[in-house]
Amino acid sequence: MKHALVLDDNPLHFDGTRYFNPPSWRPDNTVPVRTPGQRFRNILKWQLSLRPRWPDALPPQTPHTLTAPAPGECLATFIGHATVLLQFGRQGREPLRIITDPVFSERCSPFRSFGPKRVRPPGIPLEALPPIDMILISHCHYDHMDLPTLRVLAAKNDAVCISLSGNRRHLEKAGLPRIVELDWWEGTQAESTRITTTPALHGSARTPFDQNMALWGGFMIEAEGKKAFFAGDTAWGRHFDAIHRRWNTIDLAILPIGAYEPRNFMRRVHMNPEEAVMAFDTLKPDQAIAIHFGTFQLTDEAILEPAARLEIASQDRPRRFKALENGETLTLPSSSR
Repeated sequence: MKHALVLDDNPLHFDGTRYFNPPSWRPDNTVPVRTPGQRFRNILKWQLSLRPRWPDALPPQTPHTLTAPAPGECLATFIGHATVLLQFGRQGREPLRIITDPVFSERCSPFRSFGPKRVRPPGIPLEALPPIDMILISHCHYDHMDLPTLRVLAAKNDAVCISLSGNRRHLEKAGLPRIVELDWWEGTQAESTRITTTPALHGSARTPFDQNMALWGGFMIEAEGKKAFFAGDTAWGRHFDAIHRRWNTIDLAILPIGAYEPRNFMRRVHMNPEEAVMAFDTLKPDQAIAIHFGTFQLTDEAILEPAARLEIASQDRPRRFKALENGETLTLPSSSR
């Protein structure tokens, strides 16, 4: 008689100094974990190899403008990479506006003239953003936590910034007025909205000396009768089952599809498009949009490959999973449920 696999929804993921990915959530948990030395050698060998190069810039995409949502609507605007603006329409009030991992800088790097450079401009310019109520930061990698952008937002808004444990020390450098740190599955209430952090399989560092000293994850956003899930940066794994067990109905999933080659070690931290479709099938959202592709060259896949593979992988799905253009908006109507 076969027994169903029973998984702990909140396994140990902190050893008192550093965070780690629970082995039980990895689909390849029989593969030996690499030592830091092995990881360093693999990355160095990859960086020194002849790698495909993206163009320095792409032709401009269709111009897009922001509109305000009607009461009960949710507008999800893909700005670029992992930056999405969510606007929830409210009766008789300004919309609730939440932005994820805002990165508007030319490079995702600690250096102004070195590091991955943006090849597509933000779909909505930073100066054109409306007032922001909440900023969600999934982890401290430079392509997700951009302190120059956060300093601009801190000067313009009294937004609350919500992130994972250990990230406050970085975020305080941006002068953000309100910072909330949460462990996996913890939640906070603000602006009549419930934000709950969710697990991910990834890692963190901003220097060679602080690897995994801050936690990574995603967010479930429950606002104005809608549930929107932002996965952050993650590999494919069994944590998606744990998320679905807690929220068996989701209106919108925001899932990463890029930065997956070379697969032999990127598979531990990033999903490819086919795995993102597996996550979509596990979570069963009404709709999904793709992130983490086509803006910064972080890995070896061609610039147009992730969106093309996603279209092929999801073509037989009755529900829609789409890679939007930078600045394009998906509308969740008020009567989605």
